[in-house]
Formats: sequence, structure tokens, C-alpha cells
Amino acid sequence: MSKKLYCIASFEPKEGKFEALFTTLRALEPNSLREDGCLQYIVTHHIQNPFAEGESYPIVFNEIWESVEAFEEHCQREEISTFFERHCVDKEGLVAKYNVAVYTDEMKGI
Repeated sequence: MSKKLYCIASFEPKEGKFEALFTTLRALEPNSLREDGCLQYIVTHHIQNPFAEGESYPIVFNEIWESVEAFEEHCQREEISTFFERHCVDKEGLVAKYNVAVYTDEMKGI
């Protein structure tokens, strides 16, 4: 097993704000991909498929980090904390709801 950290960050945009939120999130990709410990950082959006009919917020970041420490450093970067303040916390932001969850592939802690 690895010490990798897997993160799924899901976002529901406010009505009429899908494109603006997707564009704003996509702008976070280049700098995040350059961070030490970032193995994958890609914003995606939900599509319909008969073999995957589950529910989801429409915009999702799929992230893989080398370690918990690399992920935590990423979360403390000014660009990331500013995004959450401006768009998730501020009532004028683009995000209606969000969920950030992290996962491991190790059995430890189960």
C-alpha cells in the first residue's frame, strides 16, 4: 500500500453559475499541478451514463497527493484558501454547496 492521499472535492454551483465556477476551478489546475507532491489534480463535470446513475454535485476535483502533508500544504496555499473564502464562504460566491473528502488505500484505521 502507499501513503498517497486521494481527495474528491465536489461543488454545486449557484443557479446560472456553472460555467463561471468550472472556469474558476480549472484556473487552479496549473499551479496545483506544479506543487511538490501533487500527482493528479483535475477538475471534471458530471455526465449522464446508463452504467453510472449515481447522484453527485456537478463539478468534481479528482486529486491524488503523494502524502497527507503535501495535501495539507496545498490546502494552506493562498490561492486555494482565497478560492474557498471568496466562492464557498462568501454569500456572493459561485458555490451553493461543496464537499471535500479524503481517502487512503491503506487498511490502517479501518
